[in-house]
Amino acid sequence: MNFDAFHHLASQIASRLRARGEKVAVADGATGGLIAASLLTVPGALDFFVGGGVVYSLRARDVLFALPREAYRGMRGASEDYALLQARAIRDNFGADWGLAESGSVGGSNHPSGAPAGRSVAAIVAPGGMSVTRVIETGSDDRILNMEAFTRNALTAFRDALDAAGVRE
Repeated sequence: MNFDAFHHLASQIASRLRARGEKVAVADGATGGLIAASLLTVPGALDFFVGGGVVYSLRARDVLFALPREAYRGMRGASEDYALLQARAIRDNFGADWGLAESGSVGGSNHPSGAPAGRSVAAIVAPGGMSVTRVIETGSDDRILNMEAFTRNALTAFRDALDAAGVRE
């Protein structure tokens, strides 16, 4: 894994968040914590990173998001609506300005919702109501390569959302 590339994206994100005095909370799914780990490569991350967690089970989902099971009715993992719900919940539960969530299927085993290996959705919710999703489909069952691709997709989507919100270095 190339953390240098992730660190570069994380540094750009940190600059943009610091410029506005805002913070993010992260819900890693199939990325297994790599989104949060990437942001934490930036010195002084406490300035812009509130926290988050890896959502890899229903129990983790219940604890991190504190939503009733009915909130997920009709939703499937690795979908835009599911990732957006998680981004909003992690932001609100952690008291952050921004929420970033990733939901996907990395491969190597069957996804509980039937999502194909290599599919990931990054969702970002911003202060003021803006929300963005970005889907990636690698078509691969390679777990490690998918985790890298999903992390890069989420970080790039977040940087682009910050730019769209007028947050530049």
